[in-house]
Amino acid sequence: MSKLNKIGWEFSSHDVDEERIARVVTVQKNRYRVTDGESDFLAHVSGKFRMNASQSLDFPSVGDWVIVDKLRQEQKAVILEILPRKSQFIRQAAGGKTEAQVVGANIDTVFIVNSLNQDLNLRRMERYILSAYDSGASPVIILTKKDECTEEEIRENVAVVEGIAFGIPILTISSLTGDGISELLDNYLPSGKTGALLGSSGVGKSTLVNKLMNAEVQETKSIREADSKGRHTTTHREMFFLPNGALLIDTPGMRELQLWEGEAVLDTAFQDIETLEEECRFADCSHRTEPGCRIKEALDLGELSTERFESYRKLQRELAYEKRKQNKKSMLDEKHRWKQISKEQRHKYKNMR
Repeated sequence: MSKLNKIGWEFSSHDVDEERIARVVTVQKNRYRVTDGESDFLAHVSGKFRMNASQSLDFPSVGDWVIVDKLRQEQKAVILEILPRKSQFIRQAAGGKTEAQVVGANIDTVFIVNSLNQDLNLRRMERYILSAYDSGASPVIILTKKDECTEEEIRENVAVVEGIAFGIPILTISSLTGDGISELLDNYLPSGKTGALLGSSGVGKSTLVNKLMNAEVQETKSIREADSKGRHTTTHREMFFLPNGALLIDTPGMRELQLWEGEAVLDTAFQDIETLEEECRFADCSHRTEPGCRIKEALDLGELSTERFESYRKLQRELAYEKRKQNKKSMLDEKHRWKQISKEQRHKYKNMR
């Protein structure tokens, strides 16, 4: 096995010297740590890279494969280029700015983590499922803290989650007892594959990383007993190299995942509602007052919960709103670009006179 294969390299044809290929392990603001499978380097992007990057998406993220110039004596590197991503998990950046943020790249499996205690939140999980499908990676749901629940509570919670999962594998685990850990590694995190843990604070991501690493590599904090809400521990995205040869990206907890895209995979995440809509009498049914509405019938009969349908409509509205914001930003950026070109051309013409 080559040193690149040890860090998940799967590509066979790239017109580049493999000695110049590295993978991004950690991102902290404008600083990066990369590895070539043999050595780690502190890295920054080149001046040319920064000048050509027009948005956050253009900058390296954890899991990215990059072309670098290595300064071995200083254990530093300069990032020159990002190789094409096979998958990327994107969210709307925090704050009011309309900008996409890559949480992780080149991921094989997205692990949507939630706890089996009272913090189980189906609506939040629906958002993660939608984003996971949109990323290009395969989603798996992990329900943690199995040791804190009775067998009956576990069965009830799994049944509830199955109502929104539609074929997505669901694992119940305990990082304390190790129950379910072998199944996770054997079936979904084999050697050479890359996974990413996504979920809100306090669901047990850091504890799970420590269990899989067989070492205390992540700080953990107890949850508040009053409401089972988690406390924020992980502060940056980082890739860990598991003892079995797999790679795992841990991410800061996101209490509210702000969507960036997802319209194309909405029907996949909400297969039940899409199927019902196809059975409506009218193709443009608004599911309000039209006769022969299969959605209204399913709601009345209890086949579809009001909460799930309202979540679906809310996500539709949110995605449409984000699309409008993105289109407006693109128009303003284009207008600014043409103003800049016009200004430069006028200046050039003036100097020629």
